Amino acid sequence: MNKVILLFFMLVYTAWAQSVVDCNKIFEERKSELLRLMDRLDEEEQSFEIYKDAQNALLEKKKQKLDEKLKEVNATLKKVQNTKRQIVELYDKNKKLLEEIKKAKDDKITGAYLKMKDSKAAAILDAMPRVRAAKILFNLTPKKISKVMAKMDPDIASEVTALLTKGPPFDLNRTK
Repeated sequence: MNKVILLFFMLVYTAWAQSVVDCNKIFEERKSELLRLMDRLDEEEQSFEIYKDAQNALLEKKKQKLDEKLKEVNATLKKVQNTKRQIVELYDKNKKLLEEIKKAKDDKITGAYLKMKDSKAAAILDAMPRVRAAKILFNLTPKKISKVMAKMDPDIASEVTALLTKGPPFDLNRTK
């Protein structure tokens, strides 16, 4: 019986040894496959790193270009703002100058009508468009206005008076 048991153990050991050899063979085959997979992963990781570095370099170049464009835009904006400021200053200066010229012109015309005889002034104003006549009369003294209007055609004097009551700017279509 000892022999049978011994034989049984030998068979079991032989089967076990065979399976260990088979397992070792399988592990060796899998080991080489796993090593190939690891090499492939290393290559892909290197490719990814190269790609990532290239993308980062491209992004950096784009950022630099964008920064340059932003500087250009800001410089252009600054120039536009300076030009706008200069234009506004020039506009205000020209507006004041125009007002001074207009006042000087009105003063000169007013001076001429103040020195003119009332009947002559009335005849000239009768022939003028009503708005212009109102503008001239508006700059005269009340005493001179009354003397000139007394010599004007009553219908024309009435229209001019209506404009004068509305006040400047004199406009036939404006209602108050």
